[in-house]
Amino acid sequence: MRLPCARNRSSDNPLLPSLSSPLLSSTLLIQQFESSLPKMSYIARRGLSTLIPPKIASPNAIGAAQDAARMERVVNFYARLPRGAAPEVKPTGLIGRYQARYFSGKNASAAPLAHAIGGILIIGYSMEYYFHLRHHKNHPH
Repeated sequence: MRLPCARNRSSDNPLLPSLSSPLLSSTLLIQQFESSLPKMSYIARRGLSTLIPPKIASPNAIGAAQDAARMERVVNFYARLPRGAAPEVKPTGLIGRYQARYFSGKNASAAPLAHAIGGILIIGYSMEYYFHLRHHKNHPH
């Protein structure tokens, strides 16, 4: 089954200007579609007319860019931005350095678990020793 394809009929109709610009051609197609359906509701016509924003669809916008100075500032801004990957931030503080050493990336290990177990044992032993000494202060064995 062959589907009909659209073709440029500007050469067939002398009233239509040349459709060299895609913005101009789409604007003209929308205008022709709107004029062919006068009984269309206002909401539907408004929806079709706003497919292309008016500033872009205007004939003045098709020529030279009027906001070239603003575009030049944007281009200069992006040209001055640094390229490549951001430099790696060095960790600061005791916890940050500990995390970078044992938790991050290829350095990840189970050492923090061993450190936690050792810390609990040391704190527990010191508490037991202290409270046992308090007991012996007034009660000798």
